[in-house]
Amino acid sequence: MEQIQLLRERKTALLNASEAVRKQIAQIVDEESFVELSAFSFSESEFGSSPAGEGVVTGFCTVGGYPFYLVAQNFAQDFGGLTKAQCEKIAKTLSAAEKNETPVIWLLNCQGAKIGEGVNVLEGIAELLLKVTQLKGTVPQYAIVGGDVYGAAAAIAATADVVFFLKEGALAVSSPLVLSAKSGRDLKKEDVGGYDALKHAILPAVKVKDLEEAAAHIRFLTELFGDEIVDAELNAPAPALEGKVGAAEVLSLIEDGLELGAVCAPEIKTVLGRIGGISVAAVVFDNVTLNETNVKKLRAFAELACCYGLPLVLFVDCLGVEETLAANDSALLKEISEYLNILDAIDTAKISVVTGRAVGLGYSLFAAKSAGFDFTFALANAEIALFESEKGAEIFYGNSAEGKEALLERYACEHADPVNAAKGGYLDNVIEPRFTKQYLIASLQMLLR
Repeated sequence: MEQIQLLRERKTALLNASEAVRKQIAQIVDEESFVELSAFSFSESEFGSSPAGEGVVTGFCTVGGYPFYLVAQNFAQDFGGLTKAQCEKIAKTLSAAEKNETPVIWLLNCQGAKIGEGVNVLEGIAELLLKVTQLKGTVPQYAIVGGDVYGAAAAIAATADVVFFLKEGALAVSSPLVLSAKSGRDLKKEDVGGYDALKHAILPAVKVKDLEEAAAHIRFLTELFGDEIVDAELNAPAPALEGKVGAAEVLSLIEDGLELGAVCAPEIKTVLGRIGGISVAAVVFDNVTLNETNVKKLRAFAELACCYGLPLVLFVDCLGVEETLAANDSALLKEISEYLNILDAIDTAKISVVTGRAVGLGYSLFAAKSAGFDFTFALANAEIALFESEKGAEIFYGNSAEGKEALLERYACEHADPVNAAKGGYLDNVIEPRFTKQYLIASLQMLLR
């Protein structure tokens, strides 16, 4: 009986030490579904006494009826500081997730490693980061940045398939105070590592108002990554595509779309959603000129589609490569090569629709049959050409006495009309914009496996 009483006292101490994070867990998981693992697994502190629980809570649960493993860092315990024991505890949870092919939810809130452990914690961090990386592409990982996420914890978030940012969340490679001081500016943490500040981090990030919204998105994505086809109106008209077709009109074709990384390279919109009830990874180009950042974003999204077997659908409006010194002296060409490697590895449906312009590499990379696309379409008013209109008109008709507008119209007719590409067998069809969705649905249904 004494041992039972002692166990109850120990459990009470653990619950008291992690009360705040357990309330957060309750906002994410289904009621009474969380089962804690390794509750009494924690390390000796540098002061020689055992803390009341390690700075992390791990276990399994359900969210919307779907099973998950969950890792929640306890900021109240030494600011969620990473220790070797904490890293090992998390790695054990990830191994179970891998074995059982179960997705992982990370509730991150950590200001970095506990310095008192020295090299020991560095070994633990190496083990943990390797395990996180090995899990990528095997099961989905969802990270919620709910507070301070610095150092190694930031690397965990960057590896996740989708990262949800709360208003108070900040992601940084080091303390924002240090980064701010080194920049010579007095910045708030959200100006260093908040959602809107990370414009070049290429994160698959989504801004959410609270944990409940994050949980709703996780439920949606879990269904999306599954094989289920939901009911949808297959022949619904698309009035938005009757006039000029831009990114906004194209986005209306995607049901329940969730855009990832909207703050980064917004001219390329990467969206998870459905078309005709079928899950897709869609890329919507919005008058794009290619540079290192937007190709890197597209490549990372294509990799996500490849990992989880989602059909890749591109809506192309691309003028080719940015003709600047900065683009030339960048990793742009390397990123293009990596994108092509990923494109080749995708064994589900690959469909391209030229909605605007596909010029130069904008066609070769994103619409060419030889790049491996199963179906390629172009809207009747699209343009497919070696050069954009003004340059092409100058090259082909430079000595002509015709006016500029006449030359542009002539070039569009003789060289940029998508029917020219269709004549060569490079397009499956040239279609009226209002029938775009029907063609896509038919193509996706044909390619379902």
